[in-house]
Amino acid sequence: MCKFSYTKDIFNMKKIFKILAYAIGVFLVFVISGIAFVNFTYPKVSPAPELTIDHGPDRVARGAYLANHVVVCVDCHSTRDFSLLSGPIKPGTTGKGGELFDHSMGFPGVFYSKNITPAGISDYTDGELFRLITTGVTSDGRAMFPIMPYPYYGKMDPEDIYDIIAYIRTLDPIENEIPDSKADFPVSLILKTIPKDADPQTKPAKSDQVAYGGYLMNAASCGECHSPVDAQGTRLPGKDYSGGREFAFPDGSLVRSANLTQDVSTGIGSWSEDMFVGKFKQYLDSGYHLPKVQPGEFNTIMPWMMYAGMEESDLKAIYAYIKTIAPIPNQVVKFSPPATSE
Repeated sequence: MCKFSYTKDIFNMKKIFKILAYAIGVFLVFVISGIAFVNFTYPKVSPAPELTIDHGPDRVARGAYLANHVVVCVDCHSTRDFSLLSGPIKPGTTGKGGELFDHSMGFPGVFYSKNITPAGISDYTDGELFRLITTGVTSDGRAMFPIMPYPYYGKMDPEDIYDIIAYIRTLDPIENEIPDSKADFPVSLILKTIPKDADPQTKPAKSDQVAYGGYLMNAASCGECHSPVDAQGTRLPGKDYSGGREFAFPDGSLVRSANLTQDVSTGIGSWSEDMFVGKFKQYLDSGYHLPKVQPGEFNTIMPWMMYAGMEESDLKAIYAYIKTIAPIPNQVVKFSPPATSE
């Protein structure tokens, strides 16, 4: 009787193992099929439009203003000198790319900004550049990690994007081979699903100050840096512009974005228009010089010298929009030195 029971138990165990093996096999098939589906069907965006953008002086000038002082494309696509406060661009590096964003800065992979001078984009048509900037999809159909905040650029007026393209076509060509970026798994798979077709908006009239200020804040991606995020980098609902997002420096120090809401105690609710504009314009004062910053000392990724060049009327429009943002209490610790600092 015992022998029969023992044999029966072995039979049942074999049956269970067979079922488990079958279930695991089916699961693996689904996983592999899902990965293959995403790899071969994403990113899903429309083909690049047929565009020929004129490079007239007005368009180039407007593009230069946007790229250097509002959208600040050249911020990431140049070499910044973080031995000085706010990391101003090193002369002679505008558009050359090669800036590294990796694990030491909290990114899920190793990413490099691309060369956007004519030496780096000569193979791109105007339409391919437009699609790249507004959807994050390259000319060969690869999805870019959204360090470049293309979901925001996709909501800009196409004319502004055309201006930026016209401008970067006029940059001095700089030969600079950029390594390929590489996202960690499973982010490498997930990022393929991020790009979507652009949702272009018509730029509001400057006379509609609040609407125009909101348009500029989207173009500058202010909400991306000045909103807290979860561990996956997703913005926390109901916390827009309340600050506190962490940005790691390679030396291990952390800087956190400011609370831009109208909370008087922890935000900028007590700021006047003059205070707000002056905060930016102080960096253009002829007597001001960016201070040297030693490793482990406070620094910021906020490109003050670039935003300082924004027109006062645009800064005032941004202020008008910020005044409409509801107060969200969030006390931000602006800076934490490296753990090893004494």
